Amino acid sequence: MNQVFTLASDLDLLLPITALLPLTAVLLVSQSNPYQTLVLRGILGSVATLLYALLGAPDVALTEALVGTLLSTTLYAVALRSSMALLLSVPEGEPLGEERIQLLRTWLEPLHLRLRLLSRAEASASGPLPCHGRIEQGQRLVLVNPQLAEKLRALEGFHRWQDDGGELVLEPRP
Repeated sequence: MNQVFTLASDLDLLLPITALLPLTAVLLVSQSNPYQTLVLRGILGSVATLLYALLGAPDVALTEALVGTLLSTTLYAVALRSSMALLLSVPEGEPLGEERIQLLRTWLEPLHLRLRLLSRAEASASGPLPCHGRIEQGQRLVLVNPQLAEKLRALEGFHRWQDDGGELVLEPRP
């Protein structure tokens, strides 16, 4: 049962599997959602592993499965999880209402950002995790990054934020 597939004898089986590689790669590159690219990267590595195994290269297949699929997908997932969050500090005496938090979350949804609210004490003690901004008086969002402010202003949620009495300002740089 140690039969090795060859291109000459089993082209009808290998061709569809081989065609999945560029198809998956094109889908991977064209995605805007980082979580979908994570899934497609795992599929791409799995298809390559299957193809290498069918062509009689078990060592390459095993390497692709371990490094190309498991390790790279895991590292990408960790990097994605840690980098796709908007850290905002909030005043301790003024808790944000649940409606205001939900409004912020729906505003950030098109950018695939998670909202993490930190108290001022947590934000100052966080060290290497600098906050992207702060919320003042429950409705004023102050950001430190001009590119992020520009992206947020371009979203539909910005108008809902303004209609609800909120404003978005850029922190002046010294």
